[in-house]
Amino acid sequence: MKNSDDIEQQVEEHSFRDTMVTSDSSGKRIWLYPQHAVGKYTNWRNALSVLFIVLMVSGPFLRINGEPLLMLDIVSRKFIIFGKIFWPQDFQIFLLVMIAFVIFIGLFTVIYGRVFCGWVCPQTIFMESVFRKIEYWIEGDWRERMRLDKQELNATKFFKKIVKHVVFFLLSFVIANVLLSYIIGSDRVLQILTTNPKDQIGTLTSLLIFTLVFYWIYAKFREQVCTVICPYGRLQGVLLDKKSWVVIYDYVRGEKRGKFRKNESRVDAGKGDCIACNHCVHVCPAGIDIRNGTQLECINCTACMDACDTMMKGVGLKQGLIRMDSEEGIAEGKPFRFTYRMMGYTAVLLVLMAFIFSMLVFRSDIETSMLRTPGTLFQVMPDHKVSNLYTIKMINKTNQEIAVQVKIISGKGELKLIGKDLVVPSQGTVQTAAFVVLNKADIKKVKTDIKLAVYTKGKQLETLSTTFIGPVN
Repeated sequence: MKNSDDIEQQVEEHSFRDTMVTSDSSGKRIWLYPQHAVGKYTNWRNALSVLFIVLMVSGPFLRINGEPLLMLDIVSRKFIIFGKIFWPQDFQIFLLVMIAFVIFIGLFTVIYGRVFCGWVCPQTIFMESVFRKIEYWIEGDWRERMRLDKQELNATKFFKKIVKHVVFFLLSFVIANVLLSYIIGSDRVLQILTTNPKDQIGTLTSLLIFTLVFYWIYAKFREQVCTVICPYGRLQGVLLDKKSWVVIYDYVRGEKRGKFRKNESRVDAGKGDCIACNHCVHVCPAGIDIRNGTQLECINCTACMDACDTMMKGVGLKQGLIRMDSEEGIAEGKPFRFTYRMMGYTAVLLVLMAFIFSMLVFRSDIETSMLRTPGTLFQVMPDHKVSNLYTIKMINKTNQEIAVQVKIISGKGELKLIGKDLVVPSQGTVQTAAFVVLNKADIKKVKTDIKLAVYTKGKQLETLSTTFIGPVN
């Protein structure tokens, strides 16, 4: 039977599950002071962050065929992805892309856990690789920041806090401008910033609101975004399983924890490899203890892996006590390997990525609809031919004027436009009428299916189908 000390120890070990790491029992916010992490994983993450920051900041200014790489103009209902313009008529493409994206997130998380959160998510990239580093530079590492916050207000503290928050606000202003460039375009943002502010009150107000939101997130709210607001963190509890690849503590090798003693045999002392230094906790930007297992707050940033490897190397123990592995791998002692299920999921992910890319890149530049004009019947012509009147509507999804021709490609027949040749203006529409004429002898039933194609400069852009009404011989 367990004694009271064992029961109290068990309760204390699992008490972390009862409250959030960033709040006390009364609900008051606990401010985190993560230690500056160093190590190979941090270096790789920093290099990747620099790459993504360059891509994110330069994205609105990069051009493909004269159009931005990415722009999501919700007001004008105009979306540009990889230089391709998408209109509300392309809703089915967005629907399929969103479905594929949701499936992608699910499969990716099942295999790789929350690697996206710690290595790719813009929130993490800006927080840990920009704002947090500026805080280290101005206020010092974790112990210096703790002392600075606890000490009475003086000239040094006032100066450091003012400098930090001014820099944070200016960076938030830059991020707000970048975000706005993705919505209304970089040219429009540059025009706003270089014209009289009195003429841009509404837009500047929106820009100020965005700036204050970003400043509040990176200066105050911080890791709470991942825990309280972001739904992806809460989904991981449903999506992860024992075979998922996550940042995990090897409790089989690490327990029982005990302080390191020089020349001591840890086996004889009944100790595991964990030396209870708590460095993995000190560097965690979410404030958790990874030794308690996979938790909601963990974003797989691998900072704890670097901290643990540094300590293991320092005391001469094997590195990898905290590593990327699966729960099954830790429990059974098997090295992580790609299972057939993971291979299958990865194959599905690659197919989905190829599908999304093909839908975005190879979409037709012209969208044509051709319907019989309401209220009209077929007309029998003197030369044993029958005609139907159609209304043709075309949408140009590019930034260039396009001259097109419409031809019948199924069987014999002729299309006669009413009016001038079809020229669809840049990012505009055109509507015209046309007669489709068939030989009476070729009409075998009341409704005849005909297929047409749209050409420009001899290149086929798309095909479309319609029906032809005529008398039966």
